[in-house]
Amino acid sequence: MIEFPDGLHEYVTTPVRRILRVAGQEVYYLQTTNSRYRLEVRRASPMASESSSAK
Repeated sequence: MIEFPDGLHEYVTTPVRRILRVAGQEVYYLQTTNSRYRLEVRRASPMASESSSAK
């Protein structure tokens, strides 16, 4: 399942033929029998703990 930034989802139901990664980046290209997808992995920023914000 792929989740898009706008919240929509798409299920990949055909066999994955190959996955390529851009060197040095968290960007992947996924190719299926019928489609190609560009996937970018983004990390969430760390949340401040309650103990450090309450003084």
